[in-house]
Amino acid sequence: MTTFPLITHAHAEDVIAFGPDQPITAAHFLADVRQLAAALPAGKHVLNVCSDRYRFAVGLAAALLADKTSLLPPTLTQEMVRQVKDFAPDVFCLTDQPQAIALPQFSWVDALTTPSPARAGKPTENLDIPEIPGSRTAAIVFTSGSTGAPVAHRKSWGGLVHSVRAEAGRLGLLDGQRHSIVATVPPQHMFGFESSVLIALQSGAAMCMAHPFYPADICSTLAAALRPRMLVTTPVHLKVLLASGLDIPLPDLVLSATAPLLPQLAMAAEARLQAPVFEIYGSTETGQIAYRRTTQATEWTLFPEIMLSATQGRVWASGGHLEQATPLGDELELLDGEHFLLHGRTADLINIAGKRSSLGYLNHQLNAVPGVVDGAFFMPDEGDGDKVTRLTAFAVAPGMTASTLLAALRERIDAVFIPRPLVLLESLPRNSTGKLPRETLEALAREHRKKAAHAK
Repeated sequence: MTTFPLITHAHAEDVIAFGPDQPITAAHFLADVRQLAAALPAGKHVLNVCSDRYRFAVGLAAALLADKTSLLPPTLTQEMVRQVKDFAPDVFCLTDQPQAIALPQFSWVDALTTPSPARAGKPTENLDIPEIPGSRTAAIVFTSGSTGAPVAHRKSWGGLVHSVRAEAGRLGLLDGQRHSIVATVPPQHMFGFESSVLIALQSGAAMCMAHPFYPADICSTLAAALRPRMLVTTPVHLKVLLASGLDIPLPDLVLSATAPLLPQLAMAAEARLQAPVFEIYGSTETGQIAYRRTTQATEWTLFPEIMLSATQGRVWASGGHLEQATPLGDELELLDGEHFLLHGRTADLINIAGKRSSLGYLNHQLNAVPGVVDGAFFMPDEGDGDKVTRLTAFAVAPGMTASTLLAALRERIDAVFIPRPLVLLESLPRNSTGKLPRETLEALAREHRKKAAHAK
């Protein structure tokens, strides 16, 4: 049976997490993990909603030791929680603060009120690091299918370790230096799960406990992180951070995902932060499978052993940490055995009056207009409202009028894709990973139609 260590930190005093108080060592972490594992309820499935990244990591590791599976849904809406409970009736919620979730709740804080041996005494010289079977299901992540029902994807411990070690190698995190990792994304999201929690456990790095969101918080958290330090973030967070005008403590590496970076933003980030900016490509279904340094290449490079093939009108990923061939939801152009170009999500392709484009391309052009801080196009379902389906766009563009912005868009996109209407807002309701789910855009569109109807 193939096993993989829970952590790769070599010494008991190696720092595995840091925050406002004293750093937490590997010995401290393992003591907390064992204490929590012994206290967990009987249920096989754990909904880990701990907001503190260290507590999330302890919960994940404790579940592994207790042969339990962590569930990671995309949201915590009442409907999603109900569907998760239908999927796993024995699920309980691991929390580090009270939650309005209709599930049995188990408090991380209450379980670890008794001082652990690592806290009470001196750290030991030798670490007794648990070995976890590679075949053990570490997590089940969910995507929302076209019907709205969650689709479960099993992630084995071996597959996750293989994936994040490949990522760490490509980013230079295995060169003997121990990085500090600051992340603006939550640990429950697939990107944050892999690139802020698992990669720390499997590269000897130290994770920041906090989840900084606003530019001032990101700056103060970076300032408290020892160098070399890596900022794990999204295009939205990065754009707002650069526009803040704050004195940003310099990271040594920047990693972005959840949406492709605009080349202009990547170049501005590297110039301002004086650090290379890398992007990760992946999905909930596959996990991470490719990377690129955006200022140096438009094409993506696959992780070792990952292969892509085009069949049945779709591109499939296989090999490496993937246990079976998995279809991708994006339009990819395969260049050779190691490289591809990304042309947007298959679901984002639109056809109006015989002309084709993608929401990704249109969003790129909208956000490239000088003066636009944020923006997104929305394509209603056919039959919603007007007989002729028309695009809607939402934009944050202080000091600009809708007519001025529309004039700028006409210079960039075909007339059939000009949004009708274009709605100017003070901000877009992005979620914690910087995304705008379709249901959020639908709600914005409905709200605008109601306001327009009342104005007549």
